Amino acid sequence: MKNLSVSTFIHILFSVAIAILIATFLLFLSWDRDRQKIEEFKRYQLISITFLSHLQEDPTEEKRQALYEDLRVLPLSKTEVKSLKKEIENIGNTVFSGGSAKGQVRVFDLRNVRYIYVQRMGHNLMFKDNKKKSFNFEYAVALGLFLIGLLLLLYLAVLKKLSPLKKLHKEIEAFADGKVNTRISYVYDDEIGKIAKSFDDAIVHIQELSASKNLFMRNLMHELKTPITKGRIVVEMLEDASTKKVLIRAFERMNELISELAELERVTTKSFEPKFEKIMLSHLVKSSQELLMSQKSCLKIDIEDMAMVTDKKLMTLVIKNLLDNGIKYGADACVMLQTNDGQIEVVSQGQPLKYPLAYYTEPFSQAEKRSSGFGLGLYIVHSILERLGCKLGYRHEEGKNIFMVFPKKA
Repeated sequence: MKNLSVSTFIHILFSVAIAILIATFLLFLSWDRDRQKIEEFKRYQLISITFLSHLQEDPTEEKRQALYEDLRVLPLSKTEVKSLKKEIENIGNTVFSGGSAKGQVRVFDLRNVRYIYVQRMGHNLMFKDNKKKSFNFEYAVALGLFLIGLLLLLYLAVLKKLSPLKKLHKEIEAFADGKVNTRISYVYDDEIGKIAKSFDDAIVHIQELSASKNLFMRNLMHELKTPITKGRIVVEMLEDASTKKVLIRAFERMNELISELAELERVTTKSFEPKFEKIMLSHLVKSSQELLMSQKSCLKIDIEDMAMVTDKKLMTLVIKNLLDNGIKYGADACVMLQTNDGQIEVVSQGQPLKYPLAYYTEPFSQAEKRSSGFGLGLYIVHSILERLGCKLGYRHEEGKNIFMVFPKKA
């Protein structure tokens, strides 16, 4: 029950209620039909006993008329009896038959009209049942249908009242999927309207925060690039080669971090869509080597070339970051790039990771021994692979840390 949606719960609730109401209505109709048959039998039994006993006394005409009124029957003339006799014989149904040694009484049904035939020595009488028809059954049917219809109307009214929730859900999903210009509107000031307004206010607030963050990131990267560029120009004027080399490496590292932050900002934007294309793994590795700011002697490559459908720029950045991490944090500052059963592996010497892989895929997380970088490498790798439909894995065996990239399944 906890996992049932509101609409499903309402469907079940009203379905059970309607089913119970219909079952109760049908049981009532069955009971009422049986009750009417019993009452009818008692009435005709009373008529049978009364007629036979009174006819035995040979009552006067006045007494007979009083009897007819009491029993609510209408005597028929011989002509009428004669015309009805053939019809009763052909299409009439006997609904009651009774009597005694004094005589016989039979009741026939002809076109929903009851005729009572009394037969006694010297007396053959035919009467028309003049009892007014009771409309209790019709009233009960009308009431039952009204209640069922009313319940159905309430069911439809509740569904209509809840229908804006589906629209609200779709608009929230659209916003979650990156449609940042989505706005939620609802004209009524009921509970759903208040929820819609709260979500709309939240969306506006998130949009403002996102715009503020983007503006801050752009300004930050712009302001950082200007002094870095100036510093790089000044460094080129230094005569001390060793100092010059260290400073150049520092400025290049800063430029690299700014580029990674810019790429991370782009990838984590919900509206960002990768540009998939078919490309060979060897081309990706070559592009990664060009971005890698390390000695080539520290990198070993043993891959089986294969075609991949991916975003070239992003997958290049993934491989580059994994190689860079292996070189920085490996025991011998060397790393191997290899393929294994269709997956890409980056292997480096070192102790196993102290924490689960999920810890290192969070931004700004590092092991205590790591003194360089901002802890964004695996976070960037993980974020990019998620957008590309790939997975990042890790295992440690024989003194080696192995990071695995599982390509997107075709």
